[in-house]
Amino acid sequence: MVTLVNRAKMTTATTGTGTVTLGSAVAGFQTFSAAGVADADVVQYVIEDGPAWEIGTGAYTTSGTTLTRTVTESSNADAAINLTGNAVVFVSAIEANIVQLTKAQTLTNKTLTDPAITGTILEDVFTITDGAAFEIDPGNGSIQLITLGASRTPKATNFAAGEAITLMVDDGTAYTLTWTDATFGGSGVVWKTDGGVAPTLNTTGYTVIVFWKVGTQVYGARVGDA
Repeated sequence: MVTLVNRAKMTTATTGTGTVTLGSAVAGFQTFSAAGVADADVVQYVIEDGPAWEIGTGAYTTSGTTLTRTVTESSNADAAINLTGNAVVFVSAIEANIVQLTKAQTLTNKTLTDPAITGTILEDVFTITDGAAFEIDPGNGSIQLITLGASRTPKATNFAAGEAITLMVDDGTAYTLTWTDATFGGSGVVWKTDGGVAPTLNTTGYTVIVFWKVGTQVYGARVGDA
């Protein structure tokens, strides 16, 4: 993830296409450091040198006050421009950094507070690879399927508090699941149906189970009849 700051614009006397050595702040602006860019931060930059321009990402160093250049687009056929020694460099957001209301975009590590959603949510459906201690990982999707090849003891290593999934289990040939692994919390899954014990898997079709985690404990409940 790139670092974006306000009003950071500096001169450079660097020539050529290599790493830029930053000079002083342009009048009315501030240095990268004063704007909050820390050593080794990767920033989204723009370089302007007369009519030539370059957009990219670069790693900032406080030692020598330099900025590397990884070009994403430029007036030089998207390659690094050849600096003349009279360029300016500034931190700037580009289209990819901005969430747009009318464009399909992927949001990563964003928090939506009380969103109003029109229409249904398209959930990921993920098929778990069977194994002796297969993982139920909400990061793979909120609906997960597995066909057992033997009796298994699943895990929930990456299950975070507040996450929930629906698991559909095809028991194969009357296999069983043991839900006591410590990754579920305490002595394993705390069951809220079937009298507080793990459900017996259907011998035909799927057994559907919902899991959710509160604090350090994963809870489970069968959906529908046995």
